[in-house]
Amino acid sequence: MKRSTQFAVCLENAGNEASLIRGKIYVVLPDARAAKDDLIRIVDEDGEDYLFAASQFERVEFPQTVRRKLLALQKAG
Repeated sequence: MKRSTQFAVCLENAGNEASLIRGKIYVVLPDARAAKDDLIRIVDEDGEDYLFAASQFERVEFPQTVRRKLLALQKAG
């Protein structure tokens, strides 16, 4: 069963201003090991995935139509 893509909104970017924009929605990549250390794997502004403090983000849910559009925007950007 394919896992659906997860998203999170950045609430705090202190120390990561070049990589994260507050208020922006980011794609979350699954990483159970990082989650144990209170980290979240995010695809940042450079299109690379990095670990950030989970406290900097809030996970958000969207209807399928919105999720498809967000993913299309990520690929186009």
